[in-house]
Amino acid sequence: MSIDDSLQLNWLTHLVGARSPAEVAAAIAALARDRPGCEAASVVWRLHDRAGVCSMPPMPVDDADWPWIEQAAGAAGAQWHADGQRVALRLCEQPQPAVLMLRLQPAWANSRFLDELAAPLRLARLHLQRALEWLDLQHSHEQLERSENLQRALFAISDLAGSERDMPTVLRGIHAIVSGLMYAENFFIVLHDAVRDTVRFLYYVDVEDPVAPGGGRDMPTSAIEHTLTWYVLRDGKARMGDAEELRMQAQGPVTVIGTDSRDWLGVPMMRDGRPGGALVVQSYQPEIGYTPGDLALLEFVASHILIALERKQGKEDLEQRVQLRTAQLAEANRGLQQEIVERQRAEHLQTALFRIAELATARIDHGEFYRRVHGVVGELLNAENFYIALLSDDRQQLLFPYAVDAKRRPPPSRPLGRGLSEYVLRLGTALRADNADIEALERSGEIVPGRSGSPSSCWLGVPLIVGDEVIGLVTVQSYDADVSYGPSDQELLSFVATQVANSLTRRRAAEALHRAYEQLEHRVEERTLALRKEIIERERVQDQLKHQVMHDPLTGLPNRSYLRDRIDRVLSTPASGTRPRCALLYMDVDRFKIINDSLGHLAGDEVLREVATRLSDCVRHPDLVARLSGDEFAILLESVEQPADANVVAQRVMDALAEPMPAGGKELQVAVSVGIAIGDGRYLTADEVLRDADIALYRAKELGRKRYQLFDETLARSVVDVLTLEGELRQALKHGQFEPHFQVICRLEDGAVVGYEALIRWNHPQRGLLLPGDFLKIAEDSGLIEAIDWHMFEISCQRLRRQERTDTFMTLNVSALHLRHDNFDARLIELLERTGLPPTRVVVEVTEGALLDDPERVRATLERLRAAGVGAALDDFGTGYSSLSYLHSLPLRILKIDRAFVNELDKGANTSSTTVVAAVLALARALDIDVVAEGIETEIQYAALHAMGCAMGQGYWIGRPAPLEP
Repeated sequence: MSIDDSLQLNWLTHLVGARSPAEVAAAIAALARDRPGCEAASVVWRLHDRAGVCSMPPMPVDDADWPWIEQAAGAAGAQWHADGQRVALRLCEQPQPAVLMLRLQPAWANSRFLDELAAPLRLARLHLQRALEWLDLQHSHEQLERSENLQRALFAISDLAGSERDMPTVLRGIHAIVSGLMYAENFFIVLHDAVRDTVRFLYYVDVEDPVAPGGGRDMPTSAIEHTLTWYVLRDGKARMGDAEELRMQAQGPVTVIGTDSRDWLGVPMMRDGRPGGALVVQSYQPEIGYTPGDLALLEFVASHILIALERKQGKEDLEQRVQLRTAQLAEANRGLQQEIVERQRAEHLQTALFRIAELATARIDHGEFYRRVHGVVGELLNAENFYIALLSDDRQQLLFPYAVDAKRRPPPSRPLGRGLSEYVLRLGTALRADNADIEALERSGEIVPGRSGSPSSCWLGVPLIVGDEVIGLVTVQSYDADVSYGPSDQELLSFVATQVANSLTRRRAAEALHRAYEQLEHRVEERTLALRKEIIERERVQDQLKHQVMHDPLTGLPNRSYLRDRIDRVLSTPASGTRPRCALLYMDVDRFKIINDSLGHLAGDEVLREVATRLSDCVRHPDLVARLSGDEFAILLESVEQPADANVVAQRVMDALAEPMPAGGKELQVAVSVGIAIGDGRYLTADEVLRDADIALYRAKELGRKRYQLFDETLARSVVDVLTLEGELRQALKHGQFEPHFQVICRLEDGAVVGYEALIRWNHPQRGLLLPGDFLKIAEDSGLIEAIDWHMFEISCQRLRRQERTDTFMTLNVSALHLRHDNFDARLIELLERTGLPPTRVVVEVTEGALLDDPERVRATLERLRAAGVGAALDDFGTGYSSLSYLHSLPLRILKIDRAFVNELDKGANTSSTTVVAAVLALARALDIDVVAEGIETEIQYAALHAMGCAMGQGYWIGRPAPLEP
């Protein structure tokens, strides 16, 4: 075997062992480099993304070489560079282009060198293509695995919400689910009650600060004011990053409670477009941080967690109400049990009383009657010594028709005295007394002393009462110290006395007992009916909860969750040919906020209900109308032949809503903007369809509202570009890519420079120098504008401070957003002290629109700035309707005449603009305010302003914005 064959075999062994695209590319480059005449070799792939292009060995790609490389990627043959020494060969086209770039020595720069490489390169091309395909499959597998993990997490959250576990167990389960998706050792859930303006840390786990703020109870939102969690709850925007990044994202000061984390991620839990709480994870470890993927994942999970918590809370509330009702029923049951005991006791007594009642009607004499009564009483209590005494008709004698006594029987009758029997008759109440009680009565004079015969050890007497009149008494007594009478005996004898006294009383007692039976049965029936109603109500509430979870409470339409389920079912249906499976119309009511602000939320709700009714009239079964949130609605067309069918429905919707709509006592003309996404084979999930329909909706609104827009790939790329630019803005702020350019302000009399206006520029690493119009709108929408402005303020002050001249001033453009903060003046003065620039050299420029926002707040802020030495300028003067009404009350140092009036000065001296400029100059002189004319573009404008007495000016004719040289 020759040396070349040995080298070729070694290379083939190395190529076969390569697995990744980088390893295969390294083997191909090594093959070419080892050839005589080759100075350098490299394989490049991922050519569709210049920022993420891969090469092996790594090498930078010059921008000028991209056309040559892209031409080689699309050509079958070798492509020589213009320098004659470099050549590019396409290795493969699929799954992505890959190119071999060679630099040859002059003597070898010919086709013979390439012919010698042709044979091994054929094998290398196939191996590289398979490595790239394997990489794509691996990436697809990872994406699928992440989706499955997320789906399992959502199913687990839903299972927890519907389980019988208590809330702490559910919260721990949610923590475990989030921990399975990302690092969440430190995790807490905050709920926000917008009505009461309170927050509660529902769940809190933190390794550094184990105690939850507020102890897990409700506390006022102000208790966490200016914390990162407070900012997330206030504006409903997620925040992520380390301490420095988070401070730049906050629109104000940041308060830290507890230990400061190394990395922090918080997302809102949205309900009907408003934050109902927040999820927060944080890391104290430098090596553990969070990525945008974690942010997107947590945002997606957050809304499902809020729904699960609300479902669980609603279920627990229902269970508590059921438990409370059950306790009430148990208490009622205890009452019934007590009634049953009483009933049993009453039955026992009733038996005795019935026997006495039978005796009262039996054909027996009085003696037999009394003896049988004695026998019945003797069965109930000790009645060995028993007698019945009755008052005579003249109520002067005490008669003893029946008496049985072991010691001494009383006489048949005796006059009334002051004995124990007379004491009972006098008071009309029962008396139970032992020897000590009787002696006490004797000492008090209630009875006379000196009882005859053997005194009893216990005496019990009960009066016989008919109506309200006492007619006698029944008495039992014991001479044995071991036998005494208790309260039950007294009560029993009282029942007996009642029966003995009067048969009428017995009949009334029987009737009362009968009514007691009926009431008892009625109460049992009522309790049973109440329990049945409670069960029916519970089933109704459960059905209502299911309906509320999937429907909008205001309009009764299905909600977003219901719509997503329907879209997923439609998308899972196999498509027939090229026919679309469905179409989604995503719409919102144009200028709906004006209706709410002008007529009130009740009128707004009335409009939303009417819109829901009209939308429902525009579709047919099985098409679906849903309310997503606020004034956003959607229509799902489950069967469309072609995209034009969706356009027809969209026009039908706009025509239906164009009819006048009564609300709040007025006739309103309501219009909607509609975005349409056609659910063809490109879509796999409902979220993708909703996303694209939403993109089309916003495009319709940008084009002027009251129209419909069909989604296409151009709209998708536009949205991606905005997101890309927003990310680049964050990086630009982090890496200091913004810098000020200064436009000079000159004295028109002699052209001397008296000041500058600081204007922002962005040194984009790829696109070069960008003007404000290219990025400011996106900066405002993303919430980065304030952080960018303060960065510009500080750099501008530092640049002016380094100037040798100290007699010039600088104007800073201040938006209305800054003036809404009460501490703007203090923060600006602190910045001037830090940079060492005298306050007298700084002028803040405000627009007339900022004055309209909150005139009193702006005036107070400008007064404080003037007291510190900072001047104020009114920009674009004359373009607003409120200028003169505020001019006399604001502490202004400079008026800036808008360029619209300056441009008209080229037309001659008799234009309306000339009159306006002359009036502004006269007004400024009267108020002792300096004037600067903006936008001077020609010598004629310059001369006209100078002739009219304007002291200062700026514009391209005087000088363009440029960096300030030291």
